[in-house]
Amino acid sequence: MTPAGLAFSVDPWDPGYGMALGEEVEGGALEESSAELTLDLELPAADWRPIDPDLSGRPPGTLLFLDGVRRIDARVWMHGADPQPASGIAASFAAGLVCCDGAAHIAGVDVQRGLFTAYREAADIVTRHARYPARVAEGSGIDQLSNALQACLTDAEVKLAMSFRAQHPADDDLLIVDGPLRGRTHLERIVGYIKTHHKTYLPAEQAAVVVALKPGQRTPAFTMGTSWRRTSWYLQLPATAGVPWSGVVRLECSADLPRPQVTHLADLTARLLPRFASTPHKDPRAPQNLVPIGGLERELRHRLGDQQLLYRSLRAAGLGGDRVPS
Repeated sequence: MTPAGLAFSVDPWDPGYGMALGEEVEGGALEESSAELTLDLELPAADWRPIDPDLSGRPPGTLLFLDGVRRIDARVWMHGADPQPASGIAASFAAGLVCCDGAAHIAGVDVQRGLFTAYREAADIVTRHARYPARVAEGSGIDQLSNALQACLTDAEVKLAMSFRAQHPADDDLLIVDGPLRGRTHLERIVGYIKTHHKTYLPAEQAAVVVALKPGQRTPAFTMGTSWRRTSWYLQLPATAGVPWSGVVRLECSADLPRPQVTHLADLTARLLPRFASTPHKDPRAPQNLVPIGGLERELRHRLGDQQLLYRSLRAAGLGGDRVPS
C-alpha cells in the first residue's frame, strides 16, 4: 500500500503499445555490429570449414535448460511531491529450469513481480491479486525500465541454476541458457543459446561457412567483443530446405575458457542439441526454439497469471478502490 502523499495511476493504453504520452526511445534502430573478432581461435580464418562434432567420450549425464519470461502488466505514473509524475512499469517475470536426465521435467520455477521506476520514494504496490515490490531503475526511459526488469530476471535465473546445482551436485552436467550469456559467464559448464539473429558478425568468407553447414555441423569457434567479450560458434539444426539460415543458431561461452574447453563445449552442443529441435506444426519458431525451452516458456507464462485480471486490479488500486493492507 502506498504511503500518505504518494499515489500512482495506471496508463489506460495497452502495455504493448507504449504510453499514451509518447516518448522518444533512443537506440530503437538496430546498429551495425562493431564486434572485434578473433577468427583463428580454433582454425586459421582462411581455413574455416564446417566441423563435425567429436563423438568420442561419454555425453553429460544431465542437460539443464534455463529460461525466463517477462511481461509488462501495466505502465504506471508515480505521483508525489514533485509536480512532474514519474513513469514506471508494473511487471511480472519468472525463471524456470528444465532437467533432462533420461526424462524431461521442470526442476524449478521462481515467479516474481516488481514496480520498476526511477522514483526513489516509490513504495510497493499491493493489489487484491498481487504485490509489486518497488525496484529502483537508473532512469525513467522505457529502455532503462526494461533493463532493470531484465537484470532482475537474469538474477533470478542465476540463483535458480545455482540452487539446483547445490542440491544436485555433478561435474558433468551441461547448462543451456536461452539467450545471450551476459551476466552468467561465471557459472560453470554453461553456454548461451541465441536463436534469433539481429546482426551479422562474420566477414563474408566465414559467413559462407555458416550457409554451408549441414545438420549437426558447426563453425569453428571465434572470440567476439562488443561491450563484453565471449567465445561463440554457429550450429546448424535440422532445417527447412531452401530457407536461408533456417535452423542456424549461435552458441556462446565465456571468453576466459581455454581452447580445449571451448571446443569440448562446442562439440557437445553440436552432438546433443539437434535432437531437441522443434517442428513447425508444434512451434512457429521451429526448429530453433528447442522443445524443452518451448515447453518451459508455456508453463512460465501460465504461472505469471492472467494479465487482464492483474491489469484491472492495478487500475482499481490506483484509483484507491482495490487495495488491501500490506
